[in-house]
Amino acid sequence: MTTIAPSLLRTLTVLRWIAVLGQAGTVFVVIHTLNIPLDPAPLWLGIGALALFNVWAMRRATRVRQLYPLEVIGHLAVDVLILAWLVANAGGVMNPFGSLFLLPIALVTVALPPFWVGVTTALCGLGYAASTLLGPRLPHLHGGLSDAFDLHLLGMTANFIVSTLVVACFGTWLTQTLRQREKELADMKERFTRDEGILALATHAAAVAHELNTPIATLTLMLEDQLDQRGTADPMREDLELMRTLVNACRDRVRDLAAPASGDECKSRTVTTELDRVIERWCLLRPEIKLNRRALLAPDAVGTIDVGIGHLLQALLNNAADASAREGSPQIDLDLQIVNRNLIGAVRDYGGRFNQSASRLPRTLFQSTKPGGLGLGLVLSHATVERLGGELSIAAAEDRGVVVRFSLPLTQ
Repeated sequence: MTTIAPSLLRTLTVLRWIAVLGQAGTVFVVIHTLNIPLDPAPLWLGIGALALFNVWAMRRATRVRQLYPLEVIGHLAVDVLILAWLVANAGGVMNPFGSLFLLPIALVTVALPPFWVGVTTALCGLGYAASTLLGPRLPHLHGGLSDAFDLHLLGMTANFIVSTLVVACFGTWLTQTLRQREKELADMKERFTRDEGILALATHAAAVAHELNTPIATLTLMLEDQLDQRGTADPMREDLELMRTLVNACRDRVRDLAAPASGDECKSRTVTTELDRVIERWCLLRPEIKLNRRALLAPDAVGTIDVGIGHLLQALLNNAADASAREGSPQIDLDLQIVNRNLIGAVRDYGGRFNQSASRLPRTLFQSTKPGGLGLGLVLSHATVERLGGELSIAAAEDRGVVVRFSLPLTQ
């Protein structure tokens, strides 16, 4: 059975309260103002039963997570039953509010599948037939208000106003719901496409990491051998030391690709130490960029830091470094702090002026506005933040440049 938006029940409860108030006001006017000889007890009994049912329906609407058509039909069946009871005890076939039986049909036509529309139509038809055939006819009045304004026309006017308000309210709700669902479906489609690309990229990265492991190990052995053959005064030794450091950094990066699969990221580490290691490794790979770092991190902040946080930080630092380098300002700012078990960070570049269209985070892989860019940095960063339950935003920095801010929860 097809599920329906749970908000439909909340809309029905609102409309039902409007019906209770309208029915109570109509009964009061008819009996106490127009002095129509009707028995008020059955009428007030029906209105009270509808109000009590709506109290239960409101509690149900706040708890339901999956709404099925059969439950909606059950709610509408109660509405039709009570409406038939009220019409039957207020004039039957002569009651001008008999056309209200069309409203449940109008509501389900745009909210339920065709089969359930047919069920509702049958219920409303039975209710109308029972109320008109079994109910006593409305007595004819002489004098008073009936001479100035025909009572039946007055009832039809009130019926038209009520029907218009109900249809307008429900139509507005339906339009908003459809727009919200269309937006959610579009976001899900974008996210699904992005995640498929990330999965393919991760599979390829794992294969490349496996292939690179052997040549990197060979390079490490060759460099160690060259260092053993050269003395401390050899002018090439300093270059060889730098090469060994860079090769070791590449080896660590290749091993990090396999860390999520092996569960290494779940080890409890000092957060400050782990972040320092990531930043130090980035500074080693980008020595031409000046990093202005401001950190308010407790040195003993111990917890589980996801490996994705390191990847996110490196991607943001690389993007900022590239933007600053293009404008001839090889420096970036990094601000990190821990507040209430959340890692709060900001990366600021000194590139060009902020483009307002860039404030929308990209969700498509391999589309980059950066010359020579792969279109991966911000997309992967956005995906990482979503996976970790954090937030990521882009805004203009003071004077010039862009600031990327993020907030990520740290697991105890």
